[in-house]
Amino acid sequence: MSTAAGVSAATVSRVLNGTARVESSLVEKVHHAVRELGYRPNAAAQGLARGEWGTIGVLVPDLANPYFPEVLKAVSSVVRAHGRRMMVMESDENPALEHDLVEDLMRCCDGVLLCSPRMPRAELAELASRGHPLVLFNRVVPGLSTPSISVDFYGGMTQVCGHLAQLGHRQAAYLSGPAASWANAERVRAFEAARAFGLEVTVLECGATSQAGYDAAAAVLDTSATAILGYNDLVALGALSRLRELGVAVPGDLSVTGFDDLSLERVAHTNLTTVSVPRDELGRRAGEILEQLLVHGYDADPVYLPMQLHVRDTSAAPR
Repeated sequence: MSTAAGVSAATVSRVLNGTARVESSLVEKVHHAVRELGYRPNAAAQGLARGEWGTIGVLVPDLANPYFPEVLKAVSSVVRAHGRRMMVMESDENPALEHDLVEDLMRCCDGVLLCSPRMPRAELAELASRGHPLVLFNRVVPGLSTPSISVDFYGGMTQVCGHLAQLGHRQAAYLSGPAASWANAERVRAFEAARAFGLEVTVLECGATSQAGYDAAAAVLDTSATAILGYNDLVALGALSRLRELGVAVPGDLSVTGFDDLSLERVAHTNLTTVSVPRDELGRRAGEILEQLLVHGYDADPVYLPMQLHVRDTSAAPR
């Protein structure tokens, strides 16, 4: 490149990296050589020279969960617009793996977006104390200054409970999500508010997958519940499948509600009552917060996006 431009290698480097002022005639020589040779600078090498990787890391608990693709796509769009790439890792719903995976991402990424982390607060605080740009997604930790953005899970579940109470339900069963999930704890927290409008909710252990919902559904029949609240749509659809096998009519015998609106109705042949937030907006906002943190710093309260109730075919008044 320096030979083609007729200048020194140091001059070529200064022009391409923009690290110092260079005489305009020399700048034109370098750019002419770039055009003639079809040269493309190595973005990764340029970033390393500036102490940057040009990459952000994202850790999710489960790549098989259809909740995350829309979020990741929106985050990727934001970081690409700012000249960065995105690296994604998965913890396979194992909180014990998260800390080490975040450390791996910190070693090769300018910033990290930690989605729905299950790890204990103390581990999150230790990672945050390192000063590496870190944003929490669907996890809010009081007293921790790390930027965070989340769905209002408490408000969403309160809407579901209010809908069932208005229909006349007085007993419901909640098929609970992962024990270490903050989002699950926020849903459970809403059941205290549900008592104010006459709905008692029994919490049953379950999980986050359709298989977990399928396996837990029969236990609901041993309670006095007239409605099932699923931790998410996958759990609700798994429960629906099992109820059909058992000859339980939905919503005639038992109402079923989901959470997240994962748009699986055509696959499951079910128009599920659920709540949702636009996941593309959620991912975009998360990406923008991380970008702002990287460039200017970020000091603001946690962002909560409200959920919207979608009343469909799986909820009705109890018999």
